[in-house]
Amino acid sequence: MKSLKDVKAQLLANPAVRQAYDAQAPEFELARELIAARMKAGLTQGDVAARMGTTQSVVARIESGRGTPSMRTVQRFANAVGARAVVRMEPLTAA
Repeated sequence: MKSLKDVKAQLLANPAVRQAYDAQAPEFELARELIAARMKAGLTQGDVAARMGTTQSVVARIESGRGTPSMRTVQRFANAVGARAVVRMEPLTAA
């Protein structure tokens, strides 16, 4: 049986799959930041949802990386975990 790491490597060897995966990088990075902030605050998704005035399933969707939450939603999430959302621009690096 192949490990998840092996399957991922095999899939990413396909240039079309790699391109689609790389295009999702900003969403995945945002999701990792949100999850890390929630964990650092010692909160569950339910706790964050209550503070945001929404449901746990909405917080799970925000954290999934499968969509792009609005800046307002990111700010509400940040406030719920006792953090501040910051946007910055960085130069593109040559691949």
